[in-house]
Amino acid sequence: MKAFGQWKKPLLILCDAALINLAYILGFFFRYNYRDFMFYSTSYKETALIVTVIYIACFYLFKLYDSLWGYASIDEFMLAIGACLTANVATIIFVRIIGRGFAFGVSIIACAFSILFILGFRMSFRIYGRFESIINNSDKSDKKRVMIVGAGAAAAMVIKEMKLSNQSKYMPVAVIDDEEYKKGNNIMGVKILGGRQDIPAIVREKGIETILIAIPTIEDEDKKQILEICKMTPCKIEIIPGMYEILNGKVSLSQIRKVEIEDLLGRKPVVLDTEGIANYINGKVVLVTGGGGSIGSELCRQIIKFEPKQLIIFDIYENNAYNLQIELKYKYPKLDLQVLIGSVRDKQRLDNVFEKFSPDIVFHAAAHKHVPLMEESPMEAIKNNVFGTFNVASCANKYKAERFVMISTDKAVNPTNVMGATKRMCEMIIQSIDKVSKTRFVAVRFGNVLGSNGSVIPLFKDQIAHGGPVTLTNKYITRFFMTIPEAAQLVLQAGAYAQGGEIFVLDMGKPVKIYDLAWDLIKLSGFEPNVDIKIEVIGLRPGEKLYEELLMSEEGLINTKHAKIFIGKPTFSDLSVMKEKMEDLKVIIKKNDLKLLYEKIEDIVPTYNKNPIQKDVSSEEK
Repeated sequence: MKAFGQWKKPLLILCDAALINLAYILGFFFRYNYRDFMFYSTSYKETALIVTVIYIACFYLFKLYDSLWGYASIDEFMLAIGACLTANVATIIFVRIIGRGFAFGVSIIACAFSILFILGFRMSFRIYGRFESIINNSDKSDKKRVMIVGAGAAAAMVIKEMKLSNQSKYMPVAVIDDEEYKKGNNIMGVKILGGRQDIPAIVREKGIETILIAIPTIEDEDKKQILEICKMTPCKIEIIPGMYEILNGKVSLSQIRKVEIEDLLGRKPVVLDTEGIANYINGKVVLVTGGGGSIGSELCRQIIKFEPKQLIIFDIYENNAYNLQIELKYKYPKLDLQVLIGSVRDKQRLDNVFEKFSPDIVFHAAAHKHVPLMEESPMEAIKNNVFGTFNVASCANKYKAERFVMISTDKAVNPTNVMGATKRMCEMIIQSIDKVSKTRFVAVRFGNVLGSNGSVIPLFKDQIAHGGPVTLTNKYITRFFMTIPEAAQLVLQAGAYAQGGEIFVLDMGKPVKIYDLAWDLIKLSGFEPNVDIKIEVIGLRPGEKLYEELLMSEEGLINTKHAKIFIGKPTFSDLSVMKEKMEDLKVIIKKNDLKLLYEKIEDIVPTYNKNPIQKDVSSEEK
């Protein structure tokens, strides 16, 4: 193939010219007997050049010389047939006009032979390519034996590339599809052996090492069910991109990704009331504190879709802020973006920012959130979370922002750690300020966010990459989980429902057992839990609960228009009392008295329990 090089097109034209003329000579031969053939075929010499030019011109018109015939599909072959038929009709008309016509039988036979020769010649490129691929891939000992789940267009594309690519590390062995009528058929020589329930048996029978899910339109619940079955095997599990990649014909082996833990959540995508969100964000100045963090940065990405007048990112950590600035300026060059460095502890800095930019909407995501670290540095948690929130909320009130949305956490409910207690104080602050302000102050409460800074997932992945062990604090510990985009979108949606003083509670689905999470991650990485990678229980850390809650008993729940968002009733409204307690906190922090600090936290947050009695939750073991 490579020998063609720059001479490929001229050589193809010469070959086509020879094949076209051979087709017409054979047309005369089969139309007449041998004796008459010599007589009639001599007249063809006068029109041979004209016939050849007409055919080559039609081949150009149908772009037969622009195709890579080593990878030709049905479309290219249909074009070749169309080109031959068009050229034959044009030839009949033209030779009749110039008075050099020959029998219709000759034209019909010549047309059939030209289609046969032209297609056969081009088919030889694919045959050569396949033969070359077989020779190059003859040593399959280092290739992974792959099962493809899904017998559609995506599977065909992937199998084709696996077979033709010299660099492919995959060897397709079996295809799985739930459509019964497909069973026993094959895709490019790879047989469809059964449905999803047959996966474990086929894996054992065929020695499958990798399972590839090739269903780009798969529903989340279906995907979860298939993954649950795949987890019963020792195989590594991978998945192809979404449907838009298929439509663009861009699916390739390089785009196959590992199955992530998010795929196992099995939740339907969040559906937003985009009109309601646009109504309060479009054309407005929006400030995001902690905008460089995992939640804050995703909030910024989501906010931009609703065309704010100006987006202000406020963060103390310049590296994150800088990286986000580069990303957003590249993707949205017309966006009015301000990236400011500063701390929410610095009231003067915040005053300057609010005075200069007068933000209409404030999303407050800046906070210390790592539970064990805050247990070691409780004073810093108070300074940053409590006083930082009070500073930002006070500025929002002073400079008449329309809405203030604070990111809270399920750890604020009946807190057993300082971080959770400070977040509960933050909720109390914004509920009390809301009573005396025209600004609508609300909080949004949700659990752990997959992939966010401090999430357990990156830690587990790192431990697996280093060969284990994977460490968790208790075999029965559970947590609520949500993806970063889910969290950010629901925060924006909650902001649309804000009337003032509410604590919005997001539906996080069912709580997930962390032991199951570790088990699944090990399986998805292609290892056997407690065989290849050990799972080690190290005991609960200070301030850690076995399970989290999303609602306090006295708050109750009110539905919203959105199925995943609920409202907890306001439970605190006295700003003067809150200010007095904060003054007490200032004095305690100056004294650096930890005993008094914990006493004051218990005074402010009556549900705070520094030393809870942890009860094991019985659960079926793996």
